[in-house]
Amino acid sequence: AEAIIDMPKRQLTGKVVADSMQKTVVVQVARFKQHPKYLRRILSHKKYKAHDENQEYHVGDDVVIEETRPMSKDTHWIVVAKIKK
Repeated sequence: AEAIIDMPKRQLTGKVVADSMQKTVVVQVARFKQHPKYLRRILSHKKYKAHDENQEYHVGDDVVIEETRPMSKDTHWIVVAKIKK
């Protein structure tokens, strides 16, 4: 029997921009993309819904989210930790 090797899960860092849902927060992740023609770096944002079981994260918190199994239709990430400032 072969051993199943777990792939490391993707982790992203972002800021909580909404916490009005129950057990879910919206995290905005910023990253730089390079323009294909002009080769200049452009700041782009994407929002992810992340599961927050104890509702301990609020708007303005910097957090780390990790990929997980689907929790609902849109929620495929879970909040792992809060980044201390």
